[in-house]
Order: sequence, then C-alpha cells, then structure tokens
Amino acid sequence: MLREISHKTVATLATVAVLTVALAATVRAADDANGNPAQMQIDHGKSTYASKCSHCHGPNLMNSGTITPDLRAFPDDRTRFVTTVKNGKNNKMPPWGDILDDDEIGNLWAFISSRRKP
Repeated sequence: MLREISHKTVATLATVAVLTVALAATVRAADDANGNPAQMQIDHGKSTYASKCSHCHGPNLMNSGTITPDLRAFPDDRTRFVTTVKNGKNNKMPPWGDILDDDEIGNLWAFISSRRKP
C-alpha cells in the first residue's frame, strides 16, 4: 500500500507541475495580449539597441555631452517613438525604417520602456 501511495503522490506532483507550467504560459500570453512587454521582447530590444543605437545614444540610454536625448526620459508615447525611429529626427537621427522591421522597432520600444525613469 505504501508503494501505491507514493506512486499516486508522484503522479499528483507531476500533474501539479504541468498545470503550473501551463498557468505560467497563460499568464505570459495574457501579459502580451494586454500590451505589457514580454521579457523576450525586452531582451531582443536590448540586443538591437546595443548593435544599432548605443553608439549614439550611449550604452545606458544616455550619452552626456551630445545632442542625443536621454532615452530613459522618453515620453510614454509608442507612436512617437516608432515614427522617430522609422523616419529619423531633425536631420540628426537617421531614419531606420529601411533597416529595422516593425518587430525590431517594437522590441526596442519594449526595452526602452522597461528602463524609463519614473
């Protein structure tokens, strides 16, 4: 009988583990559906930022002593951000619309939004 209880306990624990993983995936999907950036988007955005943006904007989203703005203070305005990245700004920031696709720009937004100063 002790062996049977142990087997049932193991089966129950396995079921709980599977349900926990499924619940975590559901929560992540709900976050994505609600517009909250997923960690994967932030990570991809961080990588894109490092390779495409940091040389002007600085490794920590700011580059003191230059004309580039502190991106940690960028307004919570995704449309403005996307437009600026795609089209450039004041002949000082080049347009990236032909270089970065919409997903890459969205990932950049997720990364920068996650580092915004309160």
